Amino acid sequence: MVSNLYQKAAAGQKLVLAGAIFNLVLGTVKTAAGLLGHSIVLTADGIESMLDVMTSLGTWFALGYASKPPDLDHPYGHGKAESLAAIISSLILWLLGLTIAFFSIHRLVNASHGLPPYQPKVYTLVILIVVILFKETFFQLIHRLSQKIGSTVMLADAWHHRSDMMVSLTAFIGISISLFAGSSYKNADSWAALVACGIIFYNATHIFRFSLAEIMDTRVSDQMEKTIIRLACEIQGVKSAEKCRVRKSGLVLIADLHIRVDGTMSVSEGHTISHQVKNHLLNAALSLEDITLHLEPA
Repeated sequence: MVSNLYQKAAAGQKLVLAGAIFNLVLGTVKTAAGLLGHSIVLTADGIESMLDVMTSLGTWFALGYASKPPDLDHPYGHGKAESLAAIISSLILWLLGLTIAFFSIHRLVNASHGLPPYQPKVYTLVILIVVILFKETFFQLIHRLSQKIGSTVMLADAWHHRSDMMVSLTAFIGISISLFAGSSYKNADSWAALVACGIIFYNATHIFRFSLAEIMDTRVSDQMEKTIIRLACEIQGVKSAEKCRVRKSGLVLIADLHIRVDGTMSVSEGHTISHQVKNHLLNAALSLEDITLHLEPA
């Protein structure tokens, strides 16, 4: 199980690191193009990508730390580091959204006082098309792997890419309206940035709630509990099973289960059956890292 955990973490780290490098390049290009092309929404988009570099590196570190085996001070492992990193990522997203909203509103207020808005350059649209395609590709790759290995912090990183893509998409729409819809829509770039803020806030809140639920040991799912009970009852000598509790810790699950056996059997026989149940469950494709079994007489 430990080696499998390392493999999952290593696979996630490789993809996350590739995303961080990609964000660094794209962030530099978008920020420069936004400043030179007079587009606040593209500049904000570039800054978000630069911040995503830091969150991706945090994700990379969290994956490595969460995959460390249990030790004397952490008998249940280090998996909670992953959920904590995801919460930090969500808070960074909120801070980013507030920053973009502040500058967008500032430009709209200036425009309402008669200051002419900056006209975005046409070439910013070409950059955004490339960004949208690559960002959605990274979202799909990281999201798919996060589901496969059960990583919350990778899921958060995937949504960072999706948020970036949505910001770029709203930037594309806003700049297009500002450039081609006439003088009445010159502030569309700033309004598009505010729409992007709404998307960022929504995704950040979703990630925060999901990660907080893991830290609070929220029940994984009814279906998982039913599956564990069913598998436990497949072992000869187990009369029934109940009181299954499952919680997520990083990339793995930890469970508690009560099983009923013949009350007349010896302690040694009951101990043997409990080991058979535990091995059966750990070898199943459930991402279980550990399970505590309680024997009860039937």
